[in-house]
Amino acid sequence: MEDRAGVVDEFRIAVDGVYLSRAGRPVFQGLSCGFVQGQITVILGESGVGKSTLLRLIGGLTRPDSGAVRVAGEDVARLRHADLYRLRDRIGMLFQYGALLDSMTVAENVALPLREHTDRSEADVSAEVDRRLAAVGLSDVGSLYPRELSGGMTRRVALARALVTDPEIVLCDEPFSGLDPLNVRRIEKLLVGLNRELGLTMLVASHHLASSMRMAHRIVFLTDGRAVTAAPEDLARSGEPAIVEFLDAERGAEGPADRSGA
Repeated sequence: MEDRAGVVDEFRIAVDGVYLSRAGRPVFQGLSCGFVQGQITVILGESGVGKSTLLRLIGGLTRPDSGAVRVAGEDVARLRHADLYRLRDRIGMLFQYGALLDSMTVAENVALPLREHTDRSEADVSAEVDRRLAAVGLSDVGSLYPRELSGGMTRRVALARALVTDPEIVLCDEPFSGLDPLNVRRIEKLLVGLNRELGLTMLVASHHLASSMRMAHRIVFLTDGRAVTAAPEDLARSGEPAIVEFLDAERGAEGPADRSGA
């Protein structure tokens, strides 16, 4: 287990010595961690510890007070506006609860990144939208509006939108929040399958322990403004009080984690 993940070449994304405060409250105090290319890394920690904020830093939506956030070798916080947008084209974002636009159909929501950031023809856009919706098992919902979808369907549509530009990196903010156990497993299976098939580097902020232990190659556990990085099986054996307390509380809420890979 690593208390500070060093910045090494294997990391597609590296956070190095980041300090960040919000409204005078410190969020990160020298945070350092790395995310390996082609792997699923789950970011765990109690509510308010900064899981979503870390994703926003990596996506260039928030800038650190100091320190470096490197994505594919580029320091996000120091990029010019145009260069940041170019880098974001390589990143897909699955927002918490989907964040679909209510005034647009499902197909229009999925097509939006292509229409905003590419000059592809409408025929190409339509074909790509159909392909992405089929990939998440929702071929027949393109004409529906978000209000007509279930929570699990909304999350899958949002995942299709996150993937429509063929990103190398996908940031997922609490993809299991508010879902029933069946839909949790559906989304989990989708994420694992996409990682295996496409070699995507995936960062998943979550508090859902059982899914985290099943799907993660590595876990970054945030506590007291710092990161502890470990393989799931090593985290489960940790004696660090904050980790033990979190794992015990989550196991009590969800039952024992299944790490069999089933």
